[in-house]
Amino acid sequence: MESQKKLVRTFSFEFFPPNTPEGADKLAQTAKQLAQLNPKFFSVTYGAGGSTRERTLRAVLDLRAAGHAAAPHISCVGSSRNDIREILKEYQTHGIRHVVALRGDLPSGTAASGEFHYANELVAFIRGEFSDQFHIEVAAYPEYHPQARSAQDDLLSFKRKVEAGADSAITQYFYNTDCYFHFVDECEAMGLSLPIVPGIMPIGRFSQLARFSDASGAEIPRWIRRKLEGYGDDTASIRAFGLDVVTKLCDDLLAAGAPGLHFYTMNQAGLTTTIWQRLGL
Repeated sequence: MESQKKLVRTFSFEFFPPNTPEGADKLAQTAKQLAQLNPKFFSVTYGAGGSTRERTLRAVLDLRAAGHAAAPHISCVGSSRNDIREILKEYQTHGIRHVVALRGDLPSGTAASGEFHYANELVAFIRGEFSDQFHIEVAAYPEYHPQARSAQDDLLSFKRKVEAGADSAITQYFYNTDCYFHFVDECEAMGLSLPIVPGIMPIGRFSQLARFSDASGAEIPRWIRRKLEGYGDDTASIRAFGLDVVTKLCDDLLAAGAPGLHFYTMNQAGLTTTIWQRLGL
């Protein structure tokens, strides 16, 4: 972890693009609240197969217009080189110089298509077309990607993204610090020294968290899952317990040298702000 300890910490917050005017207004208020915490940037997700392309662009431009640094997600599966080139040129026109480059998923029931198959191909394309004009974030999976054939295959996949030109990485969320630090150690053993920022998912609703985790392969440790199950519909107890668990997780990560935190906010400010305040940030 020594190389990460020398880095300036980066704190950031992630949103999904709203699909209604009311959602856009709510996101604007959430961003205004979270901006008071002085994050380095807000990121905005990108739907399967580029399904939210226009909404992602609109959300990013709205954030920029409000004075916030914003980084759009760009996924490449189902896209052509020309598609990606045009998206990036559009962001470039609006002064966006920071992107999160992902493989992404195709919409359910859609056959694989497009000119890209893996995120490292997207990173290499961006570097080849735009040189160093974009800061490129990529995804990392401390508990390994659910579709990876093995842990070693997933590490090599991450290595290819870094060697293709990634500047930094944001992890899938997790609730076990050991998996994160083990992953970082394995990356450093392969000669990879870029910042790997932990992704943090606040706990507000157990059913939602369980659904996300089942889909993404992010483990909810048994003791946490059983505790949350035991609260049933007691939302206040779930939130209180979740705040304790996630605050300690963040505190342990920062104390051991993690280079920052990236919060998956679900377009809500409350839990993230409370955790931030508890951490004394």
